[in-house]
Amino acid sequence: MAISNKIRGFLANASFIRKMFEEGEKLRKIYGPENVYDFTLGNPELEPPAAFKEELKKLALAPVPGMHRYMSNAGYSETRRAVADVLAKGTGLPFSEHNIIMTCGAGGALNVVLKTILDPGDEVVLISPFFVEYKFYIDNHGGLFKIAPSAQDFQLDLDSISAAITPRTRAVLINSPNNPTGVVYSAESLTALGDLLETKEKLTGKPIYVISDEPYAKIVYDGIKLPSVFKHIKNSIVVTSHSKDLALPGERIGYIAFSPRIEDGALLEEGLIFCNRTLGFVNAPALMQRLVTGLQEESVNIQDYQEKRDILYNSLTEMGFEMIKPQGAFYLFPKSPLPDDVEFIRKAQKYNLLLVPGSGFGRPGYFRIAYCINKQIILNSLPAFKALATELGVTR
Repeated sequence: MAISNKIRGFLANASFIRKMFEEGEKLRKIYGPENVYDFTLGNPELEPPAAFKEELKKLALAPVPGMHRYMSNAGYSETRRAVADVLAKGTGLPFSEHNIIMTCGAGGALNVVLKTILDPGDEVVLISPFFVEYKFYIDNHGGLFKIAPSAQDFQLDLDSISAAITPRTRAVLINSPNNPTGVVYSAESLTALGDLLETKEKLTGKPIYVISDEPYAKIVYDGIKLPSVFKHIKNSIVVTSHSKDLALPGERIGYIAFSPRIEDGALLEEGLIFCNRTLGFVNAPALMQRLVTGLQEESVNIQDYQEKRDILYNSLTEMGFEMIKPQGAFYLFPKSPLPDDVEFIRKAQKYNLLLVPGSGFGRPGYFRIAYCINKQIILNSLPAFKALATELGVTR
């Protein structure tokens, strides 16, 4: 057998997102790219901001000697300090470079954190719906996951989380703005979560970390400000990347930031650096570290995403689709008109609409739309959505 039974089993239940994306590649060859409405993958269509291009140009014209060599496994000190300075300004907490580890994207960051904190059999609570790869990341490091469904409005359900916590719980993994719902967790819910975990920690005798996955932190709408998990939860760790805010998903540049209030922070830093190296990442890409050092407060044009959200949200709700209006990220998560969300996705394919079932995110009965695509494709897709709604008897 070429691969392990375990991986064979994972492949059989692998991400629907990638499967649908690959289906889109086939359909584009048949019907032309302008006639296929692919809403499957969170792969930003926007180009990086002008400031990134200027930094790249400056570095290309005046290269730094040794700029492609190894550095500390934690990353360049100047890059870590730049991240820490922004976090300190935003939270009022004494962040330093020792609270920051530069990583190969948010996925790499999350694997490093899980490797550092989990013993075999330890548990991580996931809030459904959730990014499907979380389950595999936890398994990578001998952990187990427990699912705590969110409330009907997709905000945190404290009773659900409390019920999922056991003596083996090591972390609660949250994602705000959320993929796939676009919901932003309120400051009040984060405070309540912090209070709950402090109570639980007294029973378990060990810290329960909140790991906040935040690649969409700068993509928020309607004047909303993203509450900082560091302000509300003592044992908090943020994993994030510049894949979305600077539109650099292929460059794999991100970081881990852990709260200065965490006890034994020096040991945690040492563990994170060790795992960053021994998982084979070694260090975050050298060139990208240099480029993002001065771009910590830059982002792509958020208004572009908000306009696309408004087109789809207003159009689809007018047709009769039901959904919570997203506050951030670049996803819609409507209710499926059919009880079987996978069947609904297959019916949508007849109209060259490529969507992802909610069951792929641990929340059956919904479907995800990623609107980080060309605006014209969104506009072109509306008659197809209307035809689909008509076939299924969706009415307002």
